Amino acid sequence: MNKLNKIGLSALCGSLASIVGANAGPLEVTGAATMTYTTVTGTVGNPIGMASGMTFTGNGELDGGQTFKLAITHTNKVGFSVADITLNTNNSGKFVLAQATGGQGIGGYDDNMPTAWEEVWGTGVTTNANLQKGVSSSTNISWTSPSVANTTIQLAYAPDNDGAANNNKSVSGAASDHFGSGWDVVIDTGTSGGEVDLFLGASITQVAKASHGSTKKDLGHNHEEGVVGLTFSMGPVKLGGQISAERLPTQSVNATSYYANTSWGLSFNVNDDLSVSYGQTRHLQTKTRKKGSQHGLTNTNHGWNEYHPKSWMRGESFQIAYTVGGVALKYASTNYDNTAYGFDTKTPLDNKIVAVTLAF
Repeated sequence: MNKLNKIGLSALCGSLASIVGANAGPLEVTGAATMTYTTVTGTVGNPIGMASGMTFTGNGELDGGQTFKLAITHTNKVGFSVADITLNTNNSGKFVLAQATGGQGIGGYDDNMPTAWEEVWGTGVTTNANLQKGVSSSTNISWTSPSVANTTIQLAYAPDNDGAANNNKSVSGAASDHFGSGWDVVIDTGTSGGEVDLFLGASITQVAKASHGSTKKDLGHNHEEGVVGLTFSMGPVKLGGQISAERLPTQSVNATSYYANTSWGLSFNVNDDLSVSYGQTRHLQTKTRKKGSQHGLTNTNHGWNEYHPKSWMRGESFQIAYTVGGVALKYASTNYDNTAYGFDTKTPLDNKIVAVTLAF
């Protein structure tokens, strides 16, 4: 870890220069480089790949001992990814302004099952799985309460939940004028590392209603998402399961109406360096189909009803991770059926990946 001392956050973000009583802190740089060898059924081409990334973290302190932090993440090939500004208060919890980081609200709980390395769907298999993100994909502000009995409450809000990451002095425009403001709420009972962790969250985003005679149908509700999960830690063993769902309104014919995900995982830390895990996940998708017309009207919001043919995909993954100092050796063997929400195709897709990660 490198420290570039005496570089204050005011040098990185002009908006923080107005904070009264702020003391300059260090700028820390961390990063990692990963080399992979991947094989996927039916896929041709060079199996060797790599990724690199860096995170710049600036820390400062206000009068009274309250701290603030700016984190900027650069992903592979130095492509800017996300940034967030955090204020940790003494007694009022934590406030975060996030530039679509994906980690606030229910987006931080899209799949929290125990693994030795990655989620089942994150091991190099292209699934296009839809995960419940709430407001986390949009620039948002969140508050997390102080922990009471190992439990915290988190609220996250986006004035326009359109999936855009705004620069300063700008607005997102009509990136998705279909959506309005969005709220997330999450309750987590395991924030202090307890043996049992129950988390549950919900998200609701306002949606513009379809007008009479539109080719879209007004389903009479807003965009709704939810997640609930439970994990148990018993010494070196951790077991968990969770479910999540998403209800989409104002859909056109043949558009998706619902998504749902279930997952469970079991991990075992053999020692401080070696861990193994096994996990399964299942993704469901349902679509709205036209079923005739009413009152002689066609192609209007009166001319069809909801009907939900299901498509699905299912995956499982066995993983091993071994860490020696700043070097991690990882392996995953993953199998998926019906990738990209097939309809009972049951075509298996096998993936094996070996990775070496160097952290600095």
